Amino acid sequence: MSVQAYILIQTEVGKASSVANAIKSIPGVSLAEGVTGPYDVIMRAEAPSMEEFGRVILSKVQAVPGITRTLTCPVTN
Repeated sequence: MSVQAYILIQTEVGKASSVANAIKSIPGVSLAEGVTGPYDVIMRAEAPSMEEFGRVILSKVQAVPGITRTLTCPVTN
């Protein structure tokens, strides 16, 4: 069973667009868009396992310049 999650991202001022564009190129990411509110970018991603999700997707997301904080929300269905 695959793991799917939304990741809410806070960025440095003025970096939401560049962060969203960088995240879109990460394999496993199906959505990355700028939003308004307490977070600047929301993304959705999928991986075969939680281990793979952390190793392949989260580690690459956290390496994107301009990100200050993330919140991962796994899909439960």
